[in-house]
Amino acid sequence: MLWNVDLTLVDVAIVTRDAYAEAFRRVTGRPLVKLAPAMGRPDSEIVFETLAVNGIVAEDDHLPRFLAALAVAFADRRKRLAKEGRMLPGAKDALKAVSRLDGVVQSVLTGTIKGNAVHKLQAFGLDKYVQFDLGGYGEEVYPKATLLQVAQGRARQRYGTPFTAANTVLIGDSTRDVQAARIGGAAMVAVASGRSTAAELREAGADVVLPDLSNASEVVAAVAGLTSPVDRKAG
Repeated sequence: MLWNVDLTLVDVAIVTRDAYAEAFRRVTGRPLVKLAPAMGRPDSEIVFETLAVNGIVAEDDHLPRFLAALAVAFADRRKRLAKEGRMLPGAKDALKAVSRLDGVVQSVLTGTIKGNAVHKLQAFGLDKYVQFDLGGYGEEVYPKATLLQVAQGRARQRYGTPFTAANTVLIGDSTRDVQAARIGGAAMVAVASGRSTAAELREAGADVVLPDLSNASEVVAAVAGLTSPVDRKAG
């Protein structure tokens, strides 16, 4: 079971932008004028586009330096997350309810770098439901569909069980999440809590579309309906 983080479980856009601005200043010595939109993309991709739209020619060391600076800047602001951000409706109840399904292992598939993803979920008490070491993250310079397969490989290594479209479910809010599921090999539960509409998520090929996570029983039913107890069994 893989969860997208931003606009699926939490919304911490204000703090994220501030951290990006600080990281940009540290790396380039210039103020950030424009931040590239996330649109479900990994931090690594956002960094390159942000450099470009601010007139910076990317060099070999820009990405690792920027991601390191972003991790520090975000950690420095982590106490602001719960005050200036929000947990999306039903997120905690949905994570808790899905965790009770037989054989379920929960992690994240996110464009956010790992340390920042941990901070985001810790701020709202969601981290206890997630095995972070099995996820896919924004510092890994792969398309999201490949990150999904990386996460499946990590889970297989841990549990000795193949993870395929028959027993992997992604829950996310963007059409990019849906595309990642379709290409990477996972069933898809889409929630219209982000910038993609329910119609766009259906058109992209989501197996189930929910308005949000506020009805935990609907989330559990969707996950259970896309898998089986035997397929879910992870050891």
